[in-house]
Amino acid sequence: MELVAGSYEQVLFGFAVHPEPKKWTPVADFTHHAHTASLSAVATNSRFVVTGSKDETIHIYDMKKKIDHGALVHHNGTITCLKFHGNRHLISGAEDGLICVWDAKKWECLKSIKAHKGHVTFLSIHPSGKLALSVGTDKTLRTWNLVEGRSAFIKNIKQNAHIVEWSPRGEKYIVVILNKIDVYHLATASVSGTITNEKRISSVTFLSESVLAVAGDEEVVRFFDIDSLMCLCEFKAHENRVKDMFSFEIPEHHIIVTASNDGFIKMWKLKQDKDVPPSLLCEVNTNARLTCLGVWLDSVADTKESLPPTTELSPVSQEEQPKSNKKESSNAVQAAARQSEPNTKKCGLTGVHKKPAEGSGLVSAKKRKMGVMLEKKKRKKKI
Repeated sequence: MELVAGSYEQVLFGFAVHPEPKKWTPVADFTHHAHTASLSAVATNSRFVVTGSKDETIHIYDMKKKIDHGALVHHNGTITCLKFHGNRHLISGAEDGLICVWDAKKWECLKSIKAHKGHVTFLSIHPSGKLALSVGTDKTLRTWNLVEGRSAFIKNIKQNAHIVEWSPRGEKYIVVILNKIDVYHLATASVSGTITNEKRISSVTFLSESVLAVAGDEEVVRFFDIDSLMCLCEFKAHENRVKDMFSFEIPEHHIIVTASNDGFIKMWKLKQDKDVPPSLLCEVNTNARLTCLGVWLDSVADTKESLPPTTELSPVSQEEQPKSNKKESSNAVQAAARQSEPNTKKCGLTGVHKKPAEGSGLVSAKKRKMGVMLEKKKRKKKI
């Protein structure tokens, strides 16, 4: 497995981790400086890692070959969120208000949706791949029918939400506004309860269908039961605010990974009883201000060749090594959710298989940099 973390310093860090019986040790694998602004989002599937940035581009890294695979340049604004669904599709959201669905084999934009009047701040894909939720700076929570590639329902909320997340089974979802978490049930599409954190929330991750890990603008991580709305436990994870978290399961281990402004990435082993704080497995110092986090789990499921590579990833140098109406809402969401039943003939994201949007394919790193330079020259001439 590989820990990947983006930073304000525009660098993507990669650390290989080999699970061992006594101690896990992260080993510096690569650093890559492809973006021209700070990194804002990262996502992984069995073959690729993708990163989004304030430079308005999405970079693709082939983790099997350890090479830069090129860049996607469709958005005109900071990339705010990136989510894979399986190995076939990537969905991106940005400050231009667009949600784009990408073919993760050919790296073509299959569908570009003007999703929000303001920025898209976060999106989450239902485990079935049939539904997605998005929130934006237009004070709306939007449900998307990905089978037909259209909006299913729009719910007005009182404030701008900055996180939305489905539960692992997709029976519940949560919406985060500042330091409050509203818990929704899919069956009713209404708020069943609210959790209040001490500070503004920066990241959440589900540990089970009913347990949510919450990190905010502080050093502490808390585990909440979203049914009883009670805090199960809390522990000091870092010396500075926690920026991002990621949880996953491998045989005999349930892991949560945290990244912080203090430069550290830490891996924690969760106990069976979530009332007990997790134990630290390992940590690594990047000496950078981290912004986003992902974990690439090596898999042989996706072995076919993709598009030709472009530039090599940089090996780590010695210096860089770590020192609305509720009834309507319910009906609309449930109607779309019914399409996610196993016996349905349609499969997720089928509605987006249209002609690729023009000018939205894969761009090599060299071409992208040339484009940036030409754009700067044009600006100078205008001045």
